[in-house]
Amino acid sequence: MKQFAIVTGASSGIGAEYARQLAERGYNIVVVSERDEENCRVANNLAARYGIEALPLCVDLTTADAAERVFAFAEQLDGEVEILVNNAGMLLFSTLEHTAEERIDKIIALHCTTPTKLCRLFGGRMAQRGRGHILIMSSLTAWTPYPTISHYAATKAYLKSFAQSLWYELRERGVSVTTVYPSAVDTPFYRLDDKMRRRLLRCGMMLSAEDVARKALRAMFRRRRECLPGFLTKVEAAICAILPAWALLPVMKIPAIRRILERL
Repeated sequence: MKQFAIVTGASSGIGAEYARQLAERGYNIVVVSERDEENCRVANNLAARYGIEALPLCVDLTTADAAERVFAFAEQLDGEVEILVNNAGMLLFSTLEHTAEERIDKIIALHCTTPTKLCRLFGGRMAQRGRGHILIMSSLTAWTPYPTISHYAATKAYLKSFAQSLWYELRERGVSVTTVYPSAVDTPFYRLDDKMRRRLLRCGMMLSAEDVARKALRAMFRRRRECLPGFLTKVEAAICAILPAWALLPVMKIPAIRRILERL
């Protein structure tokens, strides 16, 4: 029977790299995002390059019925969904006071509601079969408070707790759950010039999407509970885990930081 991998946010960035590397391994791919044209382009490229079946699925993952629509599509596939990659995300850089309510609704739905429902639907099917893999993209920001991206960091902290709990629930039923905690990744999230990107990549302060996807998939196939890609990411996570929240207070009083916060 055909094996499929569903990758959300697969039209660009890390998601596109997950889709490519899974296609390289021989998996058929469902490319999911709200960008129909980009979905089709990625799917066509994967099918032509790797000789697999690649299907585009245009769904706004911030809508209330998004998970059900993805699952209904998967139920019509000529095969089984062996892998679910919950990758879709958005980064909001602003204080909570200056964030529009509809943007808050979207980031909570995208990072919390829809991934939770997808895990329930697909995880249930996998548990019935006794096999499968779920990969969930959290973030290094899940380990400590991050002013100016409080909504982003909080939703990633939700994914951290949710995924670890799900790991305990499904591990005895043949389903692996792996959570990924990358730091900065070279994707369209960050609006940097090429010179700065190359500098950050060279020093390890930023990772490539290819590198993150490769390390994350390796951890997933080894059925590991978590993946912190890159040495500096592991160091940062260790520091964040022991750093008390009050340690941020002096930073918030730095004049340059205060000006940024007042401007957002």
